[in-house]
Amino acid sequence: MNDVDPMDRWRFPDDPWALVETAPSTRDLGHTETLFALGNGYLGMRGNPPEGRDSHFHGTYINGFHETWDIHHAESAYGFAKTGQTIVNVPDAKLMKLYVDDEPLLLSINEIQSYKRWIDFREGVLRRELVWRTPAGKLVRVAANRMVSMTHRHLALMDIEVTMLEGDAPVVISSQILNRQDGMDEYRNADLAMGSGEDPRKSRQFTERVLKPQLHWNSDQRMILGFQTAKSRMTLAVGADHTIDTDNSYEALIDTSPDIGKRVYRVEARQGIPIRVGKAVAYHSSRQVPVRELFDRVRRTLDRVREQGYESYVQDQQEWFEDYWRTADIQVDGAPPGTQQAVRWNLFQIAQATARADQLGIPAKGVTGSGYEGHYFWDSEAYVIPMLTFTHPRLAENALRYRVNTLPEARLRAREVSQRGALFPWRTITGEEASAYYAAGTAQYHINADIAHSLLLYARASEDKTFLYRDGAEVLVETARLWADLGFWRTNGERQFHVHGVTGPDEYTTVVDNNFYTNVMARANLADAARVMRRMKVEDPLWYQHLVDELDLDESEIASWEECAAGIVIPFDETFGVHPQDDQFLTRELWDLSQTPESSRPLLLHYHPLVIYRHQVLKQADVVLALFLQGDQFTDTIKLADFEYYDPITTGDSSLSAVAQSIIAAEVGHQEMAMDYFRDALFCDLANIHHNSDDGVHVASAAGIWGCLVQGFGGMRCDRQNLRFDPRLPQGWTSIRHHMVLGNSDMSIVVEQDAITFQILSGRDRDVTVRGKLHHIGSEPVRVPLADQGPVRARLHGSHPVTGLRRADGSLVTSEVPDLPMPASSVPLDTSRI
Repeated sequence: MNDVDPMDRWRFPDDPWALVETAPSTRDLGHTETLFALGNGYLGMRGNPPEGRDSHFHGTYINGFHETWDIHHAESAYGFAKTGQTIVNVPDAKLMKLYVDDEPLLLSINEIQSYKRWIDFREGVLRRELVWRTPAGKLVRVAANRMVSMTHRHLALMDIEVTMLEGDAPVVISSQILNRQDGMDEYRNADLAMGSGEDPRKSRQFTERVLKPQLHWNSDQRMILGFQTAKSRMTLAVGADHTIDTDNSYEALIDTSPDIGKRVYRVEARQGIPIRVGKAVAYHSSRQVPVRELFDRVRRTLDRVREQGYESYVQDQQEWFEDYWRTADIQVDGAPPGTQQAVRWNLFQIAQATARADQLGIPAKGVTGSGYEGHYFWDSEAYVIPMLTFTHPRLAENALRYRVNTLPEARLRAREVSQRGALFPWRTITGEEASAYYAAGTAQYHINADIAHSLLLYARASEDKTFLYRDGAEVLVETARLWADLGFWRTNGERQFHVHGVTGPDEYTTVVDNNFYTNVMARANLADAARVMRRMKVEDPLWYQHLVDELDLDESEIASWEECAAGIVIPFDETFGVHPQDDQFLTRELWDLSQTPESSRPLLLHYHPLVIYRHQVLKQADVVLALFLQGDQFTDTIKLADFEYYDPITTGDSSLSAVAQSIIAAEVGHQEMAMDYFRDALFCDLANIHHNSDDGVHVASAAGIWGCLVQGFGGMRCDRQNLRFDPRLPQGWTSIRHHMVLGNSDMSIVVEQDAITFQILSGRDRDVTVRGKLHHIGSEPVRVPLADQGPVRARLHGSHPVTGLRRADGSLVTSEVPDLPMPASSVPLDTSRI
């Protein structure tokens, strides 16, 4: 077990409730800009310094605010995605540049005598304090704060306080709103304005102007700029109010032009007399509202700040986080140093990605960066929404409503691929498919089942039948219809329902027949849709009849879903005693990852897709993920065999993989491996494990930390057998303490080496199962003794266990590493993601 802390603890000291930086560096600017980014699910600001430089990539983002572009296929075909969607870097209002004696504050070249930057996860405010020795030898203290409001989605607050510690000096504070999207920073330097690169995980770079100025205006204290995107026609207004508090004499100037607004304070600063400039910023966006109306919305937001004062918003923020941590926090006792801090940093990111998404989707990078172009993927349903379901169900419902609201677009996409029902897109902002590479995009039909699974998990845990029947049922019907239409019956000894031409979560294997994950999830989707409709007929007959009429549904169609679910092919290989990932997967040769150099990782950046597709090699957990999400369908023996077969050929090139591998490794008894995968996920962004955290936080992986702790080590499952626990607390750990929200109940759970303890803190009593035995939980603690923490197995070592054996057809199983092409070829844009 590798317990080496991957963080530089001199620069980033271990603090259980904060991320702290004690020294600036230009070597990892992109990484730290992500680590110190702020967001609320709607508005996000990267951790760029207020003075603007030095930065790797300036970024301010609004969830869903995007530009469109025509996808040009080298060889087009019917039904290919036609329109790309890319999140826009909206005008930067973080800038508060500082000059002393006309010398700019620049951390990379100035003499900084002390420095501290930090975010306390209990308040969500980015703070920085430093002492600067100017070129003239004067000493200046500079303190800056920045907050994106969790309670007022359009609002960000920031301030800077400057105090001359030694000497008097003229001080200039230039606060700006700057359009960086269209290719220039404040120094007319295009390279500093926008990122670049050929990595398909990065965002598209536009060659034409995106934000077209519409209006600009200023008064004595306020400035507002308005824009419209060139092709998507979305509109945006951003405005800022300023205050100054000082006993020094000063002059104030303000001006706006189409791409920039400036509020400049010229201060004759005297030693010991502070200067504090406050800045309230409001962003409003729309798909159709005119810019003039957005100007009025900006004014109203800023007016309220003037009336109520900054401190009331800071207090609201602290109260919001107090409520968030009450049910989201997980305490780990006895874990290696740095673990608690990393756990809370990851959980903090989920708050920042979802708090005010307000029926928008959850981008793969949240609003911390432009990676993956601001798109929404199935990651949200598989990893993020389950965490929210058991900690903040209102946020889970909010996220699910995005899928409900984009059901019309999913229906149209199904028509495009000649199917009934609905087909939700692999990557999107608008609800329309935006992936240019159909083999790893549209072919991932499993997204339908992932959405259905997440919806039903939420309904089961929250007991929210209103949402299930009024909103979710229509999604279940249309996704079930697609499976029934996509699959077909074949009789070969027995009658079986097959699903061909699909891609599972593992994007290193595409367009296959009977992908195990897809079929297992489709089976659940079909059966659950039928079950919900039959329950609705009894419990809510009027709404049932409304849906039957609205969707042209009848009893025979519902019965057909049950028949398809019962007959669907679930591949199993008797020779090796495992589930093949698909019909042909085991006929391919093994890729020997043990002999593949790190310099050839990730494979997608070094090998042509066809080379990868010809081998047994996985980008991410596929079969193993199915064992987790539908675990009650498989025996412990099968789970162990499947895990031990697929783990040696899983590259981990995807940040999504480590979470599922950790959870199943813990369940089957590979506890050392479970811990290793957990730490890979835990420090995915904090230690930049995948070398692309510059592009933003891996939100699904961050949410997966909750899954590793609660569902992996805590052994919690909430499925058709209701709430059950089978803990796997790591050796050396003392306890894991967390809460779960179930319906109106708030339950505390403490997992220790010799017991698990439950208590209802509010709401009605609950029944839970611990290792097959039912327990009634009320307001008094119930301590259930544990004989052990499950089986403990030796780590897997050496070559793949089936290398050198023969398949059922007599062929010998071999393993190899394909020759690396010289020079290494690049993959097409949008083939995969990490």
